[in-house]
Amino acid sequence: MIYSILISVAIFFFGSIIAHTQNGDETQKSEFIVYGNCDMCEARIEKAAKIDGVKSADWDQSTKMLTVEYDTEIVELKKIHESIAAVGHDTELAKASDSVYAKLHKCCKYDRPE
Repeated sequence: MIYSILISVAIFFFGSIIAHTQNGDETQKSEFIVYGNCDMCEARIEKAAKIDGVKSADWDQSTKMLTVEYDTEIVELKKIHESIAAVGHDTELAKASDSVYAKLHKCCKYDRPE
């Protein structure tokens, strides 16, 4: 009796693993620096990060770290960086254009990295 229960449980777990693999869900979590200062920055950064394929985005004002969870089969990490830079915030991989940065609200103008 106990062996049949163990076998049933094992089959269930292996089936779940196979189904997960077949669904092609290639979710990855990444953290990187995004420069900004305030609540307005946080809203702008998180909105810009949530492009197609991104499941979640959370920016921490104090650490300047953005945590994103995304599907690697839909979006590349570089595209997330570029989307954030397009709204005026520099990241580790992408720099906002000077003209977009200049349009940020006064409190949002962070010290730009060299």
